[in-house]
Amino acid sequence: VQLQACGGGSVQAGDSLRLSCTAFGLNRAMGWFRQAPGKERDFVAVINRVGSMTSYSDSVKGRFTISRDNAKGMVYLQMNSLKPEDTAVYYCAAAFANPSSGYVPIRTTSYAYWGQGTQVTVSS
Repeated sequence: VQLQACGGGSVQAGDSLRLSCTAFGLNRAMGWFRQAPGKERDFVAVINRVGSMTSYSDSVKGRFTISRDNAKGMVYLQMNSLKPEDTAVYYCAAAFANPSSGYVPIRTTSYAYWGQGTQVTVSS
């Protein structure tokens, strides 16, 4: 399984970016995580396999939106009102398979597959 994340870049505070992740055929929950230099990889957002449930970290709630288009095999992270503290490498990940359609894991250990990461840099 290969996950391909893209859409990162360098922007100013207050700008928006949309990250995309190719996840064709993955009938499982999909998440976004981020890792800043010298820090652990942190949960950002997750969406269940049918796209009906989401969960966000407190730091991005109200600014970021995760979505998916299963027909296209894509998962997105719309990031608005970006802040310098959002600067990190962003990773998309596919969770371990789970029979519950409401499964929205937030721990890194719940994820089986990881993309290569895309850099997001927000300057003030």
